[in-house]
Amino acid sequence: MKILLTGGAGFIGSHTCVELCQAGHEAVIVDNYVNSSPEAVRRVEKIVRHPVVCYEADVRDAAAMNRIFDEHSFDAVIHFAGLKAVGESVAQPLRYYRNNLDSTLTLMEVMQAHGVKRIVFSSSATVYGNQPVVPYREDMPSLGCTNPYGWTKFMIEKILEGQAAADPEWSVVLLRYFNPIGAHASGLIGEDPSGIPNNLMPYIAKVAVGELDHLNVFGNDYPTKDGTGVRDYIHVVDLARGHVLACGYAAEHTGSEIINLGTGVGYSVLDLVHTFDRVNNVHIPYVIAPRRAGDIAENYADPSKALALLGWKAEKNLEDMCRDTYHFQTLNPKGYHGSAGV
Repeated sequence: MKILLTGGAGFIGSHTCVELCQAGHEAVIVDNYVNSSPEAVRRVEKIVRHPVVCYEADVRDAAAMNRIFDEHSFDAVIHFAGLKAVGESVAQPLRYYRNNLDSTLTLMEVMQAHGVKRIVFSSSATVYGNQPVVPYREDMPSLGCTNPYGWTKFMIEKILEGQAAADPEWSVVLLRYFNPIGAHASGLIGEDPSGIPNNLMPYIAKVAVGELDHLNVFGNDYPTKDGTGVRDYIHVVDLARGHVLACGYAAEHTGSEIINLGTGVGYSVLDLVHTFDRVNNVHIPYVIAPRRAGDIAENYADPSKALALLGWKAEKNLEDMCRDTYHFQTLNPKGYHGSAGV
C-alpha cells in the first residue's frame, strides 16, 4: 500500500514510517516541522536504506494538499499532524482548536475529493476522561476531557465517525494511545521535544544526561501504591507496529472502529524513575512537587480488542523502553541537531 503520513516527521510518525517501509509499504510524509525536524526523515532513510518522499507543507493548506494527492495514488492516510502539548493547549486553546480541527477537516475534504477513504487517526486515551474504574475499555463513554488538547482529539473522533456513518465507503480506525515512550533500537530516531519536555520520559532522559538537574514528580498523595500517578507506558515501536496493522484492517473493513493501543499494565512515576536508574546505571534525582491541575490518579488500557481485531499486542517491556530512550538520548544529547557521529 502507498500511505500518506501527516505529521510523519514527528516522534510517532517517524517510527511508523520505519515500520511501514520495513513491512513493504510505501510511505509519503507531509510535515510543517512545527514540532518535528527534517533530520528525523534523514534518519528514517538511513534505517530503511532508501529515500522517503517528504513534503514540507501545512495540512491546513488545501492547495498544497491537493497537489500532493494529485501526484500520488494513496491507499490510506495515517493522520498524526497536530499540536500536542497538554499544558500549552490550556494556555492557547484557540490555537489548538484552530490548528487541530482545521487540519483534519482540510485533510478529509481533500481525501474525499480524491476518492481516498481509509484513514487511521492518532487519537489519545485522554478522550476517556477520569474513569472510575480501570482498565479503560473502548466501550466506555467519555466522561469529559480535562484540557483543550484532549477535546480536539474527542472532536476529531466524532468528525471521523460522522463521515464514516454518512458514507459507507469510508473506513476509519481511531487508535487511542496511552503513553508512548522509548526510541528505535538504533538510536537514530527518538523523541526530541523542543524546549522543556512536557512528558515524563523525555524529562527523565534530559536529567540523565545532565541537561536538567532534577525531575519534578507532581504529587505523591494519589490513591496508588506509592502515591504517584500510574500510567500505561507503551514502546513507540510497538505503537508503530499497531499502525501498520491498522492500515491492513482499514483496507478490509468499512465503518469506524475505536482501538486502544497500550500494554494493559500500569506503572507509577517512581516505577519509571527506578527502572530507568537500574537499567541504565544512572541516578535520577527528583523532588516531590504539588499535583498538576487535570492530572488523574491512574489509567491503563484493556488492549484485548487490538489483539482480537489487529492481531496486535505489545512486545516490549518497561526495561526496553528505558534502555532505548537512554540510548537515543546519549547519542543525541541535544536532540537531532546536537548529536555527533550519528
